[in-house]
Amino acid sequence: MADNAENGSPAQPGPEVAPAAAASEHLNVKVTDNNNEVFFKIKRSTKLEKLMTAFCERQGKTLASVRFLFEGQRVQPTDTPDTLEMQDGDTLEVHQEQVGGF
Repeated sequence: MADNAENGSPAQPGPEVAPAAAASEHLNVKVTDNNNEVFFKIKRSTKLEKLMTAFCERQGKTLASVRFLFEGQRVQPTDTPDTLEMQDGDTLEVHQEQVGGF
Protein backbone atom coordinates (compact mmCIF):
# COMPACT_ATOMS: atom_id res chain seq x y z
CA MET A 1 0.00 0.00 0.00
CA ALA A 2 2.98 2.29 0.51
CA ASP A 3 3.60 1.90 -3.23
CA ASN A 4 0.05 3.08 -3.93
CA ALA A 5 0.54 6.12 -1.70
CA GLU A 6 3.80 6.91 -3.47
CA ASN A 7 2.11 6.46 -6.83
CA GLY A 8 -0.76 8.63 -5.60
CA SER A 9 1.51 11.54 -4.71
CA PRO A 10 3.14 11.93 -8.12
CA ALA A 11 -0.26 11.29 -9.69
CA GLN A 12 -1.68 14.39 -8.02
CA PRO A 13 -0.42 16.58 -10.88
CA GLY A 14 -2.09 14.02 -13.14
CA PRO A 15 -5.62 14.88 -11.99
CA GLU A 16 -4.81 18.57 -12.57
CA VAL A 17 -3.95 17.67 -16.15
CA ALA A 18 -6.99 15.41 -16.57
CA PRO A 19 -9.62 18.09 -15.84
CA ALA A 20 -7.74 20.49 -18.09
CA ALA A 21 -7.76 17.86 -20.84
CA ALA A 22 -11.47 17.26 -20.26
CA ALA A 23 -12.15 20.98 -20.29
CA SER A 24 -10.04 21.46 -23.40
CA GLU A 25 -12.06 18.83 -25.29
CA HIS A 26 -14.52 21.68 -25.93
CA LEU A 27 -13.68 25.25 -26.72
CA ASN A 28 -15.63 28.46 -27.10
CA VAL A 29 -15.25 30.13 -30.46
CA LYS A 30 -16.51 33.61 -31.32
CA VAL A 31 -17.71 34.13 -34.88
CA THR A 32 -18.08 37.75 -35.96
CA ASP A 33 -18.94 39.59 -39.14
CA ASN A 34 -18.31 43.01 -37.50
CA ASN A 35 -22.07 43.50 -37.07
CA ASN A 36 -22.93 40.35 -35.15
CA GLU A 37 -21.10 38.11 -32.71
CA VAL A 38 -22.15 34.52 -32.16
CA PHE A 39 -20.48 32.23 -29.65
CA PHE A 40 -20.22 28.51 -30.25
CA LYS A 41 -19.03 25.75 -27.93
CA ILE A 42 -17.64 22.95 -30.05
CA LYS A 43 -15.42 19.91 -29.72
CA ARG A 44 -11.85 20.20 -30.93
CA SER A 45 -12.48 17.39 -33.41
CA THR A 46 -15.69 18.86 -34.89
CA LYS A 47 -15.45 19.97 -38.50
CA LEU A 48 -15.90 23.73 -38.69
CA GLU A 49 -18.43 23.26 -41.49
CA LYS A 50 -21.02 22.64 -38.76
CA LEU A 51 -20.23 25.97 -37.08
CA MET A 52 -20.04 27.82 -40.41
CA THR A 53 -23.43 26.48 -41.53
CA ALA A 54 -25.05 27.33 -38.19
CA PHE A 55 -23.70 30.90 -38.33
CA CYS A 56 -24.97 31.40 -41.87
CA GLU A 57 -28.41 30.03 -41.00
CA ARG A 58 -28.68 32.42 -38.04
CA GLN A 59 -27.61 35.39 -40.15
CA GLY A 60 -29.68 34.49 -43.23
CA LYS A 61 -26.62 34.08 -45.43
CA THR A 62 -25.46 31.29 -47.69
CA LEU A 63 -22.18 29.54 -47.07
CA ALA A 64 -21.11 30.40 -50.62
CA SER A 65 -21.64 34.15 -50.04
CA VAL A 66 -19.15 34.47 -47.18
CA ARG A 67 -15.65 33.38 -46.25
CA PHE A 68 -14.37 32.52 -42.81
CA LEU A 69 -10.89 33.54 -41.70
CA PHE A 70 -8.83 32.49 -38.71
CA GLU A 71 -5.69 34.55 -38.09
CA GLY A 72 -5.89 35.83 -41.67
CA GLN A 73 -6.07 32.37 -43.22
CA ARG A 74 -9.16 31.06 -44.98
CA VAL A 75 -10.97 28.33 -43.06
CA GLN A 76 -12.05 25.25 -45.00
CA PRO A 77 -15.22 23.34 -44.03
CA THR A 78 -13.11 20.25 -43.37
CA ASP A 79 -10.85 22.09 -40.89
CA THR A 80 -11.22 21.40 -37.17
CA PRO A 81 -10.11 23.49 -34.20
CA ASP A 82 -7.30 20.95 -33.71
CA THR A 83 -5.99 21.26 -37.28
CA LEU A 84 -5.98 25.07 -36.95
CA GLU A 85 -4.48 24.88 -33.43
CA MET A 86 -7.30 27.03 -32.07
CA GLN A 87 -7.47 27.97 -28.40
CA ASP A 88 -10.48 28.61 -26.20
CA GLY A 89 -11.82 32.09 -26.92
CA ASP A 90 -10.39 32.41 -30.44
CA THR A 91 -12.32 34.33 -33.09
CA LEU A 92 -13.33 33.45 -36.63
CA GLU A 93 -13.93 36.45 -38.86
CA VAL A 94 -16.66 36.35 -41.49
CA HIS A 95 -16.32 38.48 -44.62
CA GLN A 96 -18.58 38.93 -47.61
CA GLU A 97 -17.25 36.89 -50.51
CA GLN A 98 -16.22 39.13 -53.37
CA VAL A 99 -16.56 37.89 -56.91
CA GLY A 100 -14.79 39.51 -59.82
CA GLY A 101 -13.23 42.93 -59.54
CA PHE A 102 -10.62 44.91 -61.35
